[in-house]
Amino acid sequence: MTSSKLRIVFMGTPEIAVASLDAIVQAGYDVVGVVTVPDKPAGRGKKLSESAVKQYALTHNLHLLQPANLKDEQFISELQFLKADLQVVVAFRMLPKIVWSMPPKGTFNLHASLLPNYRGAAPINWAIMNGETLTGVTTFFLDEQIDTGNVIFKQEIPIGSEETAGELHDRMKIIGANLVLKTIEAIEKNDFQTIAQEELSLKTNFLKPAPKIFKEDCKINWEDEASVIVNKIRGLSPFPCAFSEFLSDDTGQKILLKIFNTKLLKPSTCGKIGSLETDNKTFLRIHASNGIIELTEIQQSGKTKMPITEFLKGFKFIGNWHALGL
Repeated sequence: MTSSKLRIVFMGTPEIAVASLDAIVQAGYDVVGVVTVPDKPAGRGKKLSESAVKQYALTHNLHLLQPANLKDEQFISELQFLKADLQVVVAFRMLPKIVWSMPPKGTFNLHASLLPNYRGAAPINWAIMNGETLTGVTTFFLDEQIDTGNVIFKQEIPIGSEETAGELHDRMKIIGANLVLKTIEAIEKNDFQTIAQEELSLKTNFLKPAPKIFKEDCKINWEDEASVIVNKIRGLSPFPCAFSEFLSDDTGQKILLKIFNTKLLKPSTCGKIGSLETDNKTFLRIHASNGIIELTEIQQSGKTKMPITEFLKGFKFIGNWHALGL
């Protein structure tokens, strides 16, 4: 436990942010306020859903703010009243200057990539989708633009050859939390040197972006290289999840499957791209360019996620089928 008198305001929303907030609380820092999004209707019943950060804050009796507008005068006044020395941001919204410039020691953000690469909303997903073998986490001071401020610290993280975005997320939130603590301690002691991202950009010819992922980004093109398809499935698993429709050549029946996990097979010869191969008991394989992709965990539209063996107990591919999206 630290004996720090540093006053901290934390801003975040999802589960990945909770790990950092908990690390700060457990280390004994004075978290004088927690800022998260307002409750939102969710699910079929449209019941109000609380963010993971709000749930943690309530459980630990932390002062909570949920502004709908980050420029709202009442919110700004409440934030000023907290007299924070430092603000820490993990997976939150873009902040206006009046907010990020408020504390005397600044506002820093934890980003799930090695900046300046993979700036944007979905860095974990895009790194895996692009076949990267190395990623990391970065802390940096906020400025006017998204993910462009001066870098404080970085921590590299190798990506497993079969690792999904969900699995990397779970490892990254712990590594990221440790980097957040390291950054807070360094800022408190004034024992750090920042580096401009423009300087880091000079070391690479092309910066890879990480934009928000839309439904069309999740649709599989079976004419892609098999390895590209597998990386896409890994990078979108478990959310928002890659998907494909399949069509019976004989009856015209269609099914839509979300695909969570696969195996990449590389036989000496492949069948027609998009064609299906199955024994209707233990395996379902789709032919792609330069390889065959075996589906191991899927979800049929309107049903629950399950291993392919369970799915094939209730659904049989009779006759010839092929994947749509060619």
